[in-house]
Amino acid sequence: MTIATIMVSVDLAAAAADRVQLAAGLAARFRARLIGVGACRVPGPMPVGDMLAVERVYEDEEQRTREALERARILFEREAAEANRRTWRAALTDPLAFLAEQAREADLVVVGRNAAADGDPGPMAVPTGALLMAAGRPVLVAPPGLESLAIECAVVAWKDTREARRAVHDALPLLSRAQRIHIVAVGPDAHHAGAEGAAAYLSEHGLAVTTHLLPSPAIGAGDAVLRFAEREGADLVVMGAYGHGRLREWIFGGATRDILQTTSVCCLMSH
Repeated sequence: MTIATIMVSVDLAAAAADRVQLAAGLAARFRARLIGVGACRVPGPMPVGDMLAVERVYEDEEQRTREALERARILFEREAAEANRRTWRAALTDPLAFLAEQAREADLVVVGRNAAADGDPGPMAVPTGALLMAAGRPVLVAPPGLESLAIECAVVAWKDTREARRAVHDALPLLSRAQRIHIVAVGPDAHHAGAEGAAAYLSEHGLAVTTHLLPSPAIGAGDAVLRFAEREGADLVVMGAYGHGRLREWIFGGATRDILQTTSVCCLMSH
């Protein structure tokens, strides 16, 4: 299995350049096409008073928005130089809706971490959790400060659920590049979660896997997975994304929420 097209969310946040470099490096490694996607909605003026003045305000806002998108395009072209085949797409619309729509052409979508500690990412940023629910594609969450993904060691956070099975399948192209793969089941049901079956599935694809059961962690499941990944020197975590809701008000399970907020390594998530 391989990756033919990688899509990356581009905004003007401080971490955007690193994210584009990381996506471009993956595109180069897989000889994939890289698509940079940026979008921003034009702020609408209050429809009161002189309508000519309202129109002038809107035109000014539209011009500023187009200039922001142009800066994002320049950033993408500069930081994505490693990807030989690259395309830029932009629109004056909602960033989440536009990226979710464009994701139909992607094998993998790369977005930034949306932690409160990361600061305001600006109006072009895509909310990671909502995208996970809407994209229908595996999403690689890249924390700030990472310019590349070596994929030397991977940790699979395993639960015997549809989402986890989907994530393991979606991650096969990346896992096939890893030198070490650890499957980790956390919590009281760890011994009955089928981790050995997941390991057997990956073994059938020629991958070397070890299984680890953590039935009584002293900390939450998400923190336990991240602490295990840190101890093993992992640079990739694979897991299902568990959430439900409507529109943008997604409610996530504890482990998904914690990892989305605190991960310091790349996380491939599928819903």
